[in-house]
Amino acid sequence: MPPMPPMPHTPPMPHTPRTPADLVFTGGPVLTLDAARSRATTVAVTGERITAVGHDEVRDLIGPGTEVVDLAGKLLVPGFQDAHIHPVSAALELAQCDLTATRTAVGTVAAVRAYAEARPEAEWITGGGWSMEAFEGGAPTKDLLDAVVPDRPVYLPNRDHHGAWANSRALSLAGIDRATPDPADGRIERDAHGEPTGLLQEGAMDLVARLTPPSTPAGRLAALLHAQRLLHSYGITAWQDAIVGTFGAMDDPADAYVAAARDGSLTARVTGALWWDRERGAEQIPELVARREELSHGRFRAGSVKIMVDGVAETGTAALLTPYLDGCGCPTANRGTSFIDPTDLRRYVTELDALGFQAHFHALGDRAVREALDAVEAARAANGWRDTRPHLAHLQVVHPDDIGRFRQLGATANIQPLWAAHEPQMDELTIPFLGPERAAHQYPFAALLRSGATLAAGSDWPVSSPEPLHGIHTAVNRVEPGGTGPVFLPEQRIGLTAALVAYTAGSAHVNHLDDTGSVRAGALADLVVLDRDPYAAPPEEIAATRVARTYVGGQQVYDAGL
Repeated sequence: MPPMPPMPHTPPMPHTPRTPADLVFTGGPVLTLDAARSRATTVAVTGERITAVGHDEVRDLIGPGTEVVDLAGKLLVPGFQDAHIHPVSAALELAQCDLTATRTAVGTVAAVRAYAEARPEAEWITGGGWSMEAFEGGAPTKDLLDAVVPDRPVYLPNRDHHGAWANSRALSLAGIDRATPDPADGRIERDAHGEPTGLLQEGAMDLVARLTPPSTPAGRLAALLHAQRLLHSYGITAWQDAIVGTFGAMDDPADAYVAAARDGSLTARVTGALWWDRERGAEQIPELVARREELSHGRFRAGSVKIMVDGVAETGTAALLTPYLDGCGCPTANRGTSFIDPTDLRRYVTELDALGFQAHFHALGDRAVREALDAVEAARAANGWRDTRPHLAHLQVVHPDDIGRFRQLGATANIQPLWAAHEPQMDELTIPFLGPERAAHQYPFAALLRSGATLAAGSDWPVSSPEPLHGIHTAVNRVEPGGTGPVFLPEQRIGLTAALVAYTAGSAHVNHLDDTGSVRAGALADLVVLDRDPYAAPPEEIAATRVARTYVGGQQVYDAGL
């Protein structure tokens, strides 16, 4: 064989100075959540985008005008995203009779009394957030409210906003008495004599809610900006508002988002899920198309449709494949409520998918999950695989036969991790009525992950805390922050990286924010500095982690100090 000819000499390329970055984070660690490079120590940002990720070589981009952030060992991560949240209504409630901090009947009633006495001029007493476990059977009565506010109407949704507590004055103004029929999608709770007790479930809430004073546009905008400041302090840079429309006592936040997007005060990136009116049918679809175009502006776009398939397990309205049990463990005749006929649901979702809408399902019970997946399957069969990214939120009970369907259908599992723990509402108002076999199918995070499903994560605030690090802690430990056990279905725990991915890349996928969710060159510089590296401590300490700084598009929107 003849010798190989010598390789031609190529002269070295001349060194070309690189344009200095506007912002450089260094002194890592950096958790990129980018499969190609899991860890780095230095990140450069120019304008609103990341321009380099690496180590010492990235420091070459530091120039005279570059802002240098010394991480000093603190962890830089992608911005958190909440895939299911109600920030405007949450902030409005915080300014009213806020009952989220009370956990006893006595404390709850005392809080209502104090609020009413401090506001003698208020026509109505509104707010909410009370806990069902504070009251026997999860069911407070009008008599408790009548004793502290006898002269004005009181209307207070509970923590999950699927039930509301009203006093006699509110019931009277709404014309609710023993002869009032239950609405098709709700229930008026009654005593042994047929008299309304003051507790309204699901669609029955609207009978009183429609009478309560609406918020003002200025009030909604102020609430949005207050919520945004709070969410940025938790490291949240983007979210999906799960109801853009009017539902119960929750006012439509659309005008607040559009106003903030137009004047530049909306610093977060927001996807709006337009509310599907379950009392109507396909005739509302052209209105949703018009609303999508009308509302989408700047950092706010309304490309999703929220469809509430069922209720909640604590009130027996989550849709189950087999009946609930009673207090003695015997089957009842109740299998919960499907708010939309499954055949109609498949037809509606297919049409929405063809128009480019994302379907955002509330699906809590195993029957609701199956009906939602069936609707996604119908849309895939009719329209092919479109990039609409349907997702199912809550997923309290998922039948094992349906776990693999999320991957097969490209449906994202949108989890609310804080609910996957032992606490009174779970132990006293849920597990006994599901029974042990079905209760073991609750919040199957690990099973979904093993099956190949994409996980996104959210809080459903004001139902539960919007702090992502608390949700991450619970997903990893299956114990609430500060709790000591027992562990709730320990086989469904997931690792720290999987939980972080759900709150970043997973939710970014659901929100169609493909240039966010990881730290990589070319991505938007939506970044969070944590005060420590949670990987360096035991999993039981994850919730002790705090947010030090938050950036959106390279602009600092929160600073607790480094």
